[in-house]
Amino acid sequence: MPFLANTPVEKTTGPYARRWWALLVLCLSLLIVVMANTSLIVAAPDMTKDLGLSSSDLQWVIDGYTVPYAALMLVLGSIGDKYSRRGALITGLLIFAGGSVMGSQVDQTGLVITARAIMGVGAAVVMPATLSLLVAIFPRRERAKAITAWTATSGLAIAVGPLVAGYLLEDHAWGSTFLINVPIAVVAVVGALVLVPPSRAATMGRIDYVGGLLSIISVGSLVYATIEGPHFGWGAGPITAAVVAGVGLLAFVAWELRHPHPMLDVRRFRLRPFSGSMLAVLFFFFGTFGAIYYATQFLQFVLGYDALETGIRLLPLAGAVFAGAAITGRLTPKLGMKPMVTAGMVIGTVGVFLLTQVDKGSTYTDFLPTMLLLGFAIGLSVSPATDTIMGSFPEGELGVGGGANDTALELGGSLGIAILGSLLGTAYRDKLADMIGGHLPAAALDTAKDSVGGGLAVAEQVAKNPTGGAQQAQALVDAVHESFAHGVAQTSLVGGIIMAAGTMIVLAVLPGRSTADKHRTEEPVLEEDRERELTDSL
Repeated sequence: MPFLANTPVEKTTGPYARRWWALLVLCLSLLIVVMANTSLIVAAPDMTKDLGLSSSDLQWVIDGYTVPYAALMLVLGSIGDKYSRRGALITGLLIFAGGSVMGSQVDQTGLVITARAIMGVGAAVVMPATLSLLVAIFPRRERAKAITAWTATSGLAIAVGPLVAGYLLEDHAWGSTFLINVPIAVVAVVGALVLVPPSRAATMGRIDYVGGLLSIISVGSLVYATIEGPHFGWGAGPITAAVVAGVGLLAFVAWELRHPHPMLDVRRFRLRPFSGSMLAVLFFFFGTFGAIYYATQFLQFVLGYDALETGIRLLPLAGAVFAGAAITGRLTPKLGMKPMVTAGMVIGTVGVFLLTQVDKGSTYTDFLPTMLLLGFAIGLSVSPATDTIMGSFPEGELGVGGGANDTALELGGSLGIAILGSLLGTAYRDKLADMIGGHLPAAALDTAKDSVGGGLAVAEQVAKNPTGGAQQAQALVDAVHESFAHGVAQTSLVGGIIMAAGTMIVLAVLPGRSTADKHRTEEPVLEEDRERELTDSL
């Protein structure tokens, strides 16, 4: 067997011999893409202090990665299908590593955001490439197991990212959390050349670049509006972006319906297994990412854990992901996809609702059940949904399938963090204003209301001020903690309601097992319909 994997998957006569080693490379690539967001959660306080970040600055340091990541996946997945899926993976890893190096070296807010955006572009190439290569390499009978391992890696990254970042922050500056991506990316590139075979869609026609551009405009504008509007007010920018997103979506659908080779055949949403699975991924990550986002803040700012201690306390989530993945691997073939997906969503919803009981006196043990339930739900439900989504696409559109799945995942997570984070901020500000509104100067009150970190910083200044003192500072700390706990409880109620509604929608949309088994036979009908409509229009 040659040292480099040079024989294309399409030319092999049987299953690729080193496919499980190739899966390890794909999972390693996925790991750093997800870790890029989760590690930033614990690095954010150090970055805020060192760079003097405002609330808006910090939000865009986080979401400078998210916008290109979500907007570009569909297009870049299609380009990978056309030219080279392995080439796309390697290119994406190199772009991602380059952005990471830049992020570790710069000390200006704008440059950090730029570095994060470059990493987001790299991630948008890597993420769909990992799924399309996985589906191309593994035979159908093994694909569900491979996707389960892929999903478990996502859950592992949610916990490992903060742990690794916390360990580095013990002795190094926040830039080290960027730099850790570089050696992993290099190992993944070498592994891709040695273990991952080339793959491309041999029969794919011309790329629908107009549809791709419309998808970028629509998704990018939607994510931008979602970030800016809830956090910073619905001014001209967010409203314009929301309108552009709506118009762009309508234009995208109209264009795709008439194009002979659409970027994404929107008729595919008529297939209930596909549309139900897409909705499941979106709703699930809406609640999960939002809950993890503010639970982590509570561990740091209210319970006072440092970055490493916070990372350690997220490890049970990773263990629960693997437990859920092991169970779904055994039960999905027996029970079908629908029971596993909906069961996972119900469990995740319960986990979010448990956080409604959080108050100022809550400890880590009050958050542990939620972490376990959310992790278990990720392992239980995401891999069957992803397997169904990828199974809805022919070989020539695997990159598009991966892009569609990952767009739903990233869009759901972005919506969860933005909307639930905004609700948390509003509840925190209102409660804090009621408790200390007349006891602080206006400027200090505005700073304290901006974020829980700002409130604790004001308390430090009060303690140092001769007119304040330790007693007043402690009173302010208690008020900040109580206000933030109140915000977590109120936000979890809303998040739980949205998750419950999403669960009911998914339950109604997903078909039973007998109907789901037929959805692949409906795919040729879609192609025939598309060709017939094209012929009629000429």
